[in-house]
Amino acid sequence: MAQADRPSDGAAGGNAYAQPTPRVLYVHDDLSDDVDRRFGADSRSAALLRSLFALLSDDSGRVEILTMADQVRLVIGRGPHEPFDRTLGISLAGERAARALHLQTGWFPRVKRIGLTREEDGRGSYRLVSTVGASLPAQLEGIAAARSLAIVDDTVFSGLTMRSVLEVLPPALRSRTHAFCLRGVAESIEGIARLCPIAAGVVAPGRILEDVSFINASGLVLRIAIRRHGQPPLAFFERPDWIRAWFPGRAEEVIALCRQLNETWEPGDVS
Repeated sequence: MAQADRPSDGAAGGNAYAQPTPRVLYVHDDLSDDVDRRFGADSRSAALLRSLFALLSDDSGRVEILTMADQVRLVIGRGPHEPFDRTLGISLAGERAARALHLQTGWFPRVKRIGLTREEDGRGSYRLVSTVGASLPAQLEGIAAARSLAIVDDTVFSGLTMRSVLEVLPPALRSRTHAFCLRGVAESIEGIARLCPIAAGVVAPGRILEDVSFINASGLVLRIAIRRHGQPPLAFFERPDWIRAWFPGRAEEVIALCRQLNETWEPGDVS
């Protein structure tokens, strides 16, 4: 895919991908369940993760930890839906969100994962790329016949990913489509709502990056967060300037804990 997304004005300067310190930073806990399942609740990894969340939360309310359960409850509270004929989960995170919602509602009996991710292009912009070796239109083959369609993502931040999927749908199908997300920026959600109805859990007002930002805990620790054209992906802790912006005064402690956690997941692979 060639559609690009430019950083906000707050990212201008010597580093085109710089991060300002947001007024509110939301950290989605998508690691606790995986750590307990893989290593056990009494493991060193679980203890390290608890220490990390305790450190992140100690910021007079500026950093908020979000749980899957709370976000699912908020989405469900936006109103009931009949089961959708087909559901598209955007990336693994969107698929997980769809399945978590389905467990409590029965809304999404047929979920297909769409492989998309945002990638740095090395010139200060982002673009969407396929993660499965097939273009977005190819991944959507056969979907036009759906009687009703749900599109589920975990986060609507800039709106690039959700908007890109909606814009390639035939207009008749888009009229039968409803979008869902666990969390998002109010302005971006309003933009999606101009294309189709959307139900969002946590809706944060303000300017992207400067006022509000969202990150996943998994991105802090694992090399899945920062995709770069022609280069291996990075974890957030490998961009120390980002950690210093997000967690002023505690960055070195955060980085150290993230490194230790990464070592339990990817032993021998931390430089």
